[in-house]
Amino acid sequence: MPIALFAQSDTPDPGLDTVVESLRSMGESTLALLPRLGVGLVVIVVGWLVSGLVRRLLTPRLAALRTPSFGQVFATLGAVAVRVLAVFVALAVVFPSVDVATLLAGMGVLGIAAGFAFQDILSNLLAGILLIFRQPFVSGDQIEVNEITGTVEGITIRETRLTTYDGRLVVVPNQDVYTSAITVQTAHDVVRSSFVTGVGYDSDLDQVRDLTLARLAEIDGVLDEPAPQAYFTEHGTSAIVLDVRYWTGSRQAEIRRVQDRVVQVLFDAYNDAGIDMPFDVLTLDADERFGQAVRGNAPGTD
Repeated sequence: MPIALFAQSDTPDPGLDTVVESLRSMGESTLALLPRLGVGLVVIVVGWLVSGLVRRLLTPRLAALRTPSFGQVFATLGAVAVRVLAVFVALAVVFPSVDVATLLAGMGVLGIAAGFAFQDILSNLLAGILLIFRQPFVSGDQIEVNEITGTVEGITIRETRLTTYDGRLVVVPNQDVYTSAITVQTAHDVVRSSFVTGVGYDSDLDQVRDLTLARLAEIDGVLDEPAPQAYFTEHGTSAIVLDVRYWTGSRQAEIRRVQDRVVQVLFDAYNDAGIDMPFDVLTLDADERFGQAVRGNAPGTD
């Protein structure tokens, strides 16, 4: 019985032969794949190097056509396109039996799934590309969006960076910028400002208007064209309201500097000319209990 068992153990095992044959086949396939794998890696490396060269060449040229942000973003997109192309070429070299159309279809399905998973990120990406392409504003412009005012420091494919007038950095997602109303203060070289004041009812209105326009013309920063304007707009509680309008440069610092001079110059001019600038007059219509309280003999008091 032991001799029979020993003899039986010397017989070849079909399962073991199958494993050995599979390992040998895998080894031969790997050896055959190595040259194509090496070529594929070379293609990817070359693609990465070419993409960097494309980015360096496109950035200054595109920036010269539009803006630095435009050049940077679209040069980056061009570099990414070169890298993606290099990856597809490498896959075709390493796996020649793979159908490129099928691979693209699979990538499309994967892209749709990624779109649902990263909806906000892709929305900001697309909004950033549209903002940079359409350019409703550029770096250096002063804008207001979502009640945030400041100077545009830069536009990337994800966010718009603003420095507020008090020196704080605000990062606004491009999706919020693209879908909101934007006021571009520096879109034009000049903007109109207004200043509301009041003069007494006994004032000579023609004199007030002539004096106002004459003093405005003397202020540095107030433009001659369009010319300043002064309109009496309403009868106030204690004064006749005067709406003073003038044009200046569109930068925020220029607007504030000129506004300071306008307020000061008109105040001095009215005082020198003896023109009254009265405060609002309030009339109190008090009942009897209020009068008693003032006299100190309200009911219930000692």
